[in-house]
Amino acid sequence: MKKIVLILFLSFFCISKTFSQAPKKPTSGDIYESIQKLNFLGTVLYIAAHPDDENTRLISYFSNDVKARTGYLSLTRGDGGQNLVGPEIRELLGVIRTQELLAARRIDGGEQFFTRANDFGYSKHPDETLEIWNKDEVLKDVVAVIRKFKPDVIVNRFNHRTPGSTHGHHTSSAMLSFEAFDLAADKNYKTHLDTDALWQPKRMFFNTSWWFYGSQENFDKADKTNLISLEIGTFYKHKGLSNSEIASLSRSQHQSQGFGSTGSRGSQTEFLEFLKGDFPKNKNVFDGIDISWNRVEGGKAIGKLLAKVEQEFDFKNPSASIPELVEAYKLIQNLKDPHWKKLKSEEIKNIIAACAGIYLEAVANNSSTTPNSKNTIKIEAINRSKYPVSLKNVTINPLNIVENKDLKLEENESQQFSLAVEIPSEINSTFPYWLSEKGSLGMYSVTDPNLISRPETPRAISASFNVDFNGTSILFNKEVVYKYNDPVKGEVYKPFEILPEVSASFNEKVFIFSNDNTQKIAIKVKAIKNNVAGKLTFCLPENWKVIPETTDFKLDQKGEEQSFEFEVFPPDNQSEGLITPIVEIGDQAYTNELVEIDYNHIPFQSIIMPSEAKVVRLNIEKKGQVIGYIQGAGDVVPTSLRQIGYTVVELNEDDITPAKLVNFDAIVLGIRAYNTNERTKFYQKHLHNYVANGGTLIVQYNTSHRVKVDEVAPYPIKLSRDRVTDENSEVRIINPNHELLNYPNKILASDFDNWVQERGLYFPNEWDANFEPIISINDKNEAPKNGSLLVAKYGEGNFIYTGLSFFRELPAGVSGAYKLFANMLSVGKNNIEKPLKN
Repeated sequence: MKKIVLILFLSFFCISKTFSQAPKKPTSGDIYESIQKLNFLGTVLYIAAHPDDENTRLISYFSNDVKARTGYLSLTRGDGGQNLVGPEIRELLGVIRTQELLAARRIDGGEQFFTRANDFGYSKHPDETLEIWNKDEVLKDVVAVIRKFKPDVIVNRFNHRTPGSTHGHHTSSAMLSFEAFDLAADKNYKTHLDTDALWQPKRMFFNTSWWFYGSQENFDKADKTNLISLEIGTFYKHKGLSNSEIASLSRSQHQSQGFGSTGSRGSQTEFLEFLKGDFPKNKNVFDGIDISWNRVEGGKAIGKLLAKVEQEFDFKNPSASIPELVEAYKLIQNLKDPHWKKLKSEEIKNIIAACAGIYLEAVANNSSTTPNSKNTIKIEAINRSKYPVSLKNVTINPLNIVENKDLKLEENESQQFSLAVEIPSEINSTFPYWLSEKGSLGMYSVTDPNLISRPETPRAISASFNVDFNGTSILFNKEVVYKYNDPVKGEVYKPFEILPEVSASFNEKVFIFSNDNTQKIAIKVKAIKNNVAGKLTFCLPENWKVIPETTDFKLDQKGEEQSFEFEVFPPDNQSEGLITPIVEIGDQAYTNELVEIDYNHIPFQSIIMPSEAKVVRLNIEKKGQVIGYIQGAGDVVPTSLRQIGYTVVELNEDDITPAKLVNFDAIVLGIRAYNTNERTKFYQKHLHNYVANGGTLIVQYNTSHRVKVDEVAPYPIKLSRDRVTDENSEVRIINPNHELLNYPNKILASDFDNWVQERGLYFPNEWDANFEPIISINDKNEAPKNGSLLVAKYGEGNFIYTGLSFFRELPAGVSGAYKLFANMLSVGKNNIEKPLKN
């Protein structure tokens, strides 16, 4: 038995590191657990606002300990967060965080759902959140998920009764869930789905803890009559892991948010506060709910049969269970309840295949293709048991290509063959469906209502394997994938994508014209099929010009790229707008770019987005030339500064020495540098000495949590959670005569127009008298916050601390943000006698 446990542990750990396209290869322990889940007919839905809000301990407990079907509804995809693994923000970050959630669910055993709500950034009150989100539409999405998933129990992560005390998205998720609980059973309430079947959950809870009471002491004193306690510290012998260890592996998939978690062992308790529905008399979450096969008409015989399978399961010979499983499968096909029939049919099919060691795979000859193209799909089928199995046929959907084989699958003898397919012109692309059309600030636009709530776009091409188990035919659907051997990683899987035949992209997303001079802008055209030829033109804002107006191109091979330079002429006066490439191939015009995201912890992602860049004609002055930049959590501020003519050198630790720092006109620390870089505590003294000797140091925002240095500034400063989330909030100039607001550019309140997502975050709320605040801002009905931009003389130089969100504003091409940042870099350089660096 020890050997089996070790194998199961390694299998589980390896599965947690693979991508979703890789086929599951279950062990005997996995199969047995699946049989236990097959015999449990209870469902739990956990609801919160963002990726990483979910309590993975509780999700893992319900899925792995209770054996319940468990889902997580995240109202948003986390687009408004920060990114610790790369430069992607907004929509692209939402794609990453979606995949991180799916990776987490593959570990803890849950299922994943979303609404159309867009994470527009931090919100201080649910009133603001629900107005921006479009409450009615998001509520429909929540109700639709409940009706589709049919949970017996709903658990809210947050408290619906405390608006204004935490993130508005958090409270809103609980408020919407609380309302949806009753609406799901209301025949007069319609969602976007025509196939909605009414459903009434049995009860709802709030996943409370001492944190919501302010302290452990307050929680210990609280009346717990309405609370249920759950022991969730279970050790799973067949996995070799505790529930908390699984939960930590799951939570650690949220790498873009820095939520790596260390597993723990031993007894742990979670608390659920009853909110509505039927109160469980014996304080069991599923009290009064029939969780056996008896809850389904015609299920009694199935339950009896499957109980026998579970009791007699042979870990050394899982195939011994196949006859009873096949018989149960046939009985399930006679169920009148469509929900349980569909759900349990899929579960038992996978168990039967696992018991027989059935391996079915359809692999394309390329990772992507285009409409009207020819491809080859390699089919593999193998039976690794003595049970009589044959492959009747394989159908490629939706192409209706049927290959009749009637192959007897002898024990451990692989059967392989290839099919030639042609992709039709009308087939849908496979990029993230919620990005196919432009949405609003708070909502994604989804034209196909059947896609709403799905975590990702269904693959366009799949293979159906008609497998005969000793006279009983069972259909298995497999996504067509692509795989190859990497010299380092070994076998690597990618999704098989349907993409447009060409992509056009800019080398930058913002082009700043700081004077009348023209700029050469490069466009990269990439072929996604062989033999692509056409012409490239532009859509320009009024009064902007480009030479040449059009150019021809020809790309012979798939994946081939070619860059074309165009000279862009700005207007005389200040102006901004979008420039879009138009690629014409025959009678087709393409205006999209292909964005590829490739990180080891999530599957490879291909995203088709509108190809556009912002062009800004801006009268801007600057002093100084050579800027040193020390990256923190990751941002593209260096690229933005290069746009206005700075020479930006990105520094590593070896560059941060007194001898090298003197070569820079200013040094800038990227966002959260003091949170993410353990080495900052060793070289911070060099930065402060650089300031004391006449340099300018700009430190962008850090959080007060996990700071790696004793102080973030040479003078005392206290970081807080103060922030201004309304990007249109009034900006009041505290000292209009300060150098930072006048040199070399005059900064007015109007320079804060058109900011995006927020004004700033994590401002200091206390600071030494040496600091001078520059502006005052606040959200509606809040006290003024003066800590967003602080300047201090330190020795001969200047130290600046800012929580203003330049990392969002500069990539968005906000004119005033560029002018203000240029002034920050120029502080102390008015009438300076010593020469600037060049």
